[in-house]
Amino acid sequence: MERTSSIRRKAMARQHKGEVMIAGEQLRLRLHNGKLIKDRLHHLRTYPNCFVAKELIDWLVSHKEAPDRVTAVCLMQHLMDHDIIHHVCDKRSVLKDAKLLYRFRKDDGTFPFNTEVKIFMRGQGLYEHLIGDENSILQLREEHGVAYQHSFPGCQLIDWLLQNGEAESRRQGIELCRTLQEHGIIQHVAKKHDFFDSGLLYQFCINFRRRRRLSELLNDSEQDANEGVAVSTPEDNLPDNPFALRQKDGGNSPTFQSVLRRNYTCEELLAPGAPFIKRVLTVIGDALGWGFVVRGMAPCYVQAVDRGSPAAAAGVKVRQFVCQVNGQCVLYMDYRKVSRLVMTGPRIAVVEIMEPLE
Repeated sequence: MERTSSIRRKAMARQHKGEVMIAGEQLRLRLHNGKLIKDRLHHLRTYPNCFVAKELIDWLVSHKEAPDRVTAVCLMQHLMDHDIIHHVCDKRSVLKDAKLLYRFRKDDGTFPFNTEVKIFMRGQGLYEHLIGDENSILQLREEHGVAYQHSFPGCQLIDWLLQNGEAESRRQGIELCRTLQEHGIIQHVAKKHDFFDSGLLYQFCINFRRRRRLSELLNDSEQDANEGVAVSTPEDNLPDNPFALRQKDGGNSPTFQSVLRRNYTCEELLAPGAPFIKRVLTVIGDALGWGFVVRGMAPCYVQAVDRGSPAAAAGVKVRQFVCQVNGQCVLYMDYRKVSRLVMTGPRIAVVEIMEPLE
């Protein structure tokens, strides 16, 4: 069960990365159509196919892709963290709301076409082929009394792959489909089974043709609701975000009430003169985890710290608000998304926090 849980978490993280790539590409095409991306001259040098960050933030707010400039910057930083955009000279790792030039990596050929991206593009190609097929195997089907849109039996997908030259053998087809499942592109309709060459029903997790709103990149509540509690492990049975609280033999699951003296909004935290100080902490997880628990729907905060844990040693304390995890802005994310980000990331977690001034 623990291995299955880990695989599913990785699949969810890869699925989110795929959603970011789609949203980034849709934005890139819209900006080209709107002439915000063009060749620009700066210090007697021409930078092709770039945009001015301040102009882009203006555009995002005016087109209601973001409610305010702070959120717009956070959205673009999310694309930057996922290698969708970058500073034209790669001198900055943070996007600034200023007259600075940035560019989509797809426009200058620096987009990292690694294994994950290639698998994602393979899945997208298969989806487009299947959805456009006049006699598509993607149909409304029923499994255990529940109807599922655009679903397909595993064995029919293998047949289709062979007929269309996408696989040379059934074994190769099964390997491809299991890879697609591991990367969050297809899944069993009830999320109960790995891929099998059988009558079990599967679906594409991603609708590649749906237009994304950029705010979806930071607000993942709909996806979280769909995920529910499909995976249950001893860690998942903790009452709140359990990713970081270390498990000890004979320990009881803690119960929580909010430790905050009062609730804060993201805008209050970012307001000039707010009574908070930023700190960057490096938490090196051990075999039991990282040793802290976060809660909150945005911003999320540290609810508990396990005494003697890596988090405690790094200086993590209750009532600290979490701003970044491994360079990625998480201020507008809820605790579920922050949990997944830490769980699927490296063992060393670099966390930027905002600590109340006492």
